[in-house]
Amino acid sequence: MPWRTLAGLIPVLLVGGWVSQHWSLIETGCRDLLAANRGWLLAALAATGLGWVANAVARQGTVLEPLPPARLLATQFAASAAGQLAPAGIGASAVNLRFLRTQGLPLLRSSAALALYSLAESVGRVTLLLVLLALFPHALHLRGLLPDGNALLLLGLLAVLVLGAAALALALLRPLRRTTRDFLAAALTDARTLHTRPSRALALWGGSLAFPALQAAGLAAVTLALGIPVSAAHVALAYLLATCLAAAVPTPGGIGSVDAALALALVAAGASTTAAASAVLGYRIVTVWLPLVPAALTLGALVRRKVL
Repeated sequence: MPWRTLAGLIPVLLVGGWVSQHWSLIETGCRDLLAANRGWLLAALAATGLGWVANAVARQGTVLEPLPPARLLATQFAASAAGQLAPAGIGASAVNLRFLRTQGLPLLRSSAALALYSLAESVGRVTLLLVLLALFPHALHLRGLLPDGNALLLLGLLAVLVLGAAALALALLRPLRRTTRDFLAAALTDARTLHTRPSRALALWGGSLAFPALQAAGLAAVTLALGIPVSAAHVALAYLLATCLAAAVPTPGGIGSVDAALALALVAAGASTTAAASAVLGYRIVTVWLPLVPAALTLGALVRRKVL
């Protein structure tokens, strides 16, 4: 078989193995969802689909060159499968990097576009969190949810060690220092140029705000489908807080870290422990597990057609 055909089958095989290992959990969640409100579940699916559109819009906002819309959207759908197979979004970033390279962008500019997207998406997520915290300051009971003083001190020490190691590596390794300097120069040049074009700036920041908002709306729709007595705004606030906290523990697709943080945040918003677990499981099924196999097939097709 041609190597591209083999490479196209790898995502499908990996996802198949992942689904088989989690089949009992998926089966339990599906039973809960069968008794849920179908209309709100469709709304959660719609929010998930619109999230890929927002992602594609934001990605277009990171580069000056026009990207083919259909292939860009298909790439975001395929990247959702790759993101479940590697921690900290590495899989999704690799797919998008390969897509930009096949569109003729140099490696430095493609990497700068990925970095700009990550920065804009993080800023958008934190901005939405701060706005909701200002509007609903007493929505969450945060006692026991946030780290205590010792944990914060440990996280601070780890951050200092990581920054110190990075600074030492830059000081000692001249090739790394030169590559970092070139990367920062390309990133700053592209960022300045993009913000002189209103259409690109609007796409970047609009998509970066819309993506986490749609994810939060998807979780709110799932809680409404399951009849959990927590307001949608409080659920959205819980989601944004949980994903910001879980970013400190990067796992493939956020599995484990995001799930635990989401359950704790929903309990802090007023849901029972059982209801929070059902909501997180239902949200994972609707937004990750149902699209996983089609996304993996799309990824394989894009590899075979040399789009990636």
